[in-house]
Amino acid sequence: MLLENRVVIVTGAASARGIGKATAKALAAQGARIVILDLREADAQAAARDIGEDHLGLACDVTDKAACVTAANAAIKKYGRIDALINNAGITQPIKTLEISSDNFDAVIDVNLRGTLYMSQAVIGQMRKQQSGSIVCMSSVSAQRGGGIFGGPHYSAAKAGVLGLARAMAREFGGDHIRVNSITPGLIQTDITGDKLTPDMRADIIKGIPLGRLGDAADIANACLFLASDLSSYLTGVTLDVNGGMLIH
Repeated sequence: MLLENRVVIVTGAASARGIGKATAKALAAQGARIVILDLREADAQAAARDIGEDHLGLACDVTDKAACVTAANAAIKKYGRIDALINNAGITQPIKTLEISSDNFDAVIDVNLRGTLYMSQAVIGQMRKQQSGSIVCMSSVSAQRGGGIFGGPHYSAAKAGVLGLARAMAREFGGDHIRVNSITPGLIQTDITGDKLTPDMRADIIKGIPLGRLGDAADIANACLFLASDLSSYLTGVTLDVNGGMLIH
């Protein structure tokens, strides 16, 4: 078991077909005790029950720093430690530059970037006490290629900010044996994207992917497993592309 008796927090993990839920399942299968965070407590608790016994589901709005601290403290109270954090919670909006309002910008930046900061801040104190920990930050290929299929420019900006934040935290906390890495998914089939692709759009997108398929949530989950486990013990500040070759750079 790669994560036996490790405690892992996964944010935004209640959606049935989402990356967070797939990640929680993959990590639990390797022995981890999972703390699922999502906006609604009932959804988080149901997702926790779905992946097995001795997992915890909590309500948490990652844009609320106090809520992040409360969630981290609840995990510590139940399990005594936090070994990894998967900063998965995120939102997107498919709008163009000139259509972005201040409310649009604030919403996307708050969840994707501010939420990553607040949740990381909430767990780093415990990881420092342990002198160990792994933080995985979810960015996007859209941060690298300048725009995505479903995300507007403010989404690309937020996810580019995640990359910078993760690298800076990797430098700052390496001495505490806390590793901080990022994943940049390509187009992944989830509840968010599943109903928006027409057959023609799907075929056109796949033409630009050397591996000839769209990604599955399990593809990202397995990358999270690698970065959360000791298999990646000498990796920090890394950006791991999981996009089937959509962007090779």
